[in-house]
Amino acid sequence: MATRTASDVELVGSLVRLMHVLQDLYAETSRPLGLTPQQAHLLCVLLDGPLGMTELSRILSIERSSLTSMVDRLERRSLVARTTDPNDRRACQIALSDAGSDLAHEAHNAFTGRISALTDDLPATHRKQLIAAITGITERS
Repeated sequence: MATRTASDVELVGSLVRLMHVLQDLYAETSRPLGLTPQQAHLLCVLLDGPLGMTELSRILSIERSSLTSMVDRLERRSLVARTTDPNDRRACQIALSDAGSDLAHEAHNAFTGRISALTDDLPATHRKQLIAAITGITERS
């Protein structure tokens, strides 16, 4: 096992703090919309189009049973609908309703607006470095 330097520990600590800040922002922007952070995340993921339960479970990193319960609650609120999977008659896909699409856009805009407010004063060079670093990390995951 490689020896961790103070710089390594500082980087990991900074990323963990950033994760917590982003989670808190997601919760703060979801709550006024009557959504949990997980529900908001699900709605935002579906902005790109319908997805199957297995794919959603993987993207959201939650068990299928938890996802089913969440979809049931959102379906009762007429925010999502189960549709037939065109590639597999036995499976269904989850799609946004018109109301769900509107709410997903509202949640996405609220969240990205808060992040923009936190990063507006970063100099262009720092922005480019941050984008490159984050891209490098996320492409490895």
